[in-house]
Amino acid sequence: MAGYLDQYGAGEDQRNTIIFRTVGILLIAAIAVSLGWYLFKNHHQEGVVKRFLGDVRRGDYQAAYRDWGCGRANTCSGYPFDKFMSDWGPGNNAPNASLLHLSDSESCNNGVLLTVDVNPNREEALWVDKGSDEISFAPYPVCPHKSSFSIMIHRTVGKLRKPLLR
Repeated sequence: MAGYLDQYGAGEDQRNTIIFRTVGILLIAAIAVSLGWYLFKNHHQEGVVKRFLGDVRRGDYQAAYRDWGCGRANTCSGYPFDKFMSDWGPGNNAPNASLLHLSDSESCNNGVLLTVDVNPNREEALWVDKGSDEISFAPYPVCPHKSSFSIMIHRTVGKLRKPLLR
């Protein structure tokens, strides 16, 4: 005759397996979503700078100046077209079309700090405002007020973003 507690714990192993698998799948999904968000969070601003760099590569400086946020309707009083041409047009420190590319991207406050390799001797830090998509030179060389943890994440996991920037 079977006792009252003979079946106690039956099905415990199956329940534990289901719980462990569910927790494992949720953990892997959370890591994958977090990594995807981190890799693609600056995608729009990177696209704005890639379009600008493409116009500079093709020699379409008027379009590049408009991409910068300047143009006929919206004149840049602090950055006239002749100064723009001395920075990005043909000349002594001209961009090398084969080397001109994004090399780093970092989200900072209300903008994105993007590093552009212009030629072997020149690297520029550009700033893209998240609200207006206007490009400008970065107001500071590195993002201020970053925690040690976020700097470590950018220096390690941020290397995964480099192939996406090309």
